[in-house]
Amino acid sequence: MIICHSNASWTSLLVLTLVILLAMSSDAGEKYVSVDFEVFGNVQGVCFRMYAEAEAKKLGVTGWVKNTRQGTVVGQVQGHPEKVKEMKYWLSKVGSPSSRIHRAQFTNEKPISKLEIHGFGTRY
Repeated sequence: MIICHSNASWTSLLVLTLVILLAMSSDAGEKYVSVDFEVFGNVQGVCFRMYAEAEAKKLGVTGWVKNTRQGTVVGQVQGHPEKVKEMKYWLSKVGSPSSRIHRAQFTNEKPISKLEIHGFGTRY
């Protein structure tokens, strides 16, 4: 009988610990993050925006992308911090198959409490 009581106490302690850890990981930090970007290199005329849109939708981030008159691509990404980090990597290192990224600049990165943009699309 003591063994059963001991097991119940350990089970309760384990459950309580898991609940606390889950609460800390999901709500303790910022819920979402927003970041602006500009990608430099051969990024126009190579379907960069189309591939960026597909990658964003795959990752589940929101935002927009558009070409500039200076030959760069600019936009904004919003979402869970880890997913935004993955999108930043894609924008700076991967891109579309025919693109040649020289560098990517990320600015105005900030935590946000809710998504301000729904979906991900190309702007003109």
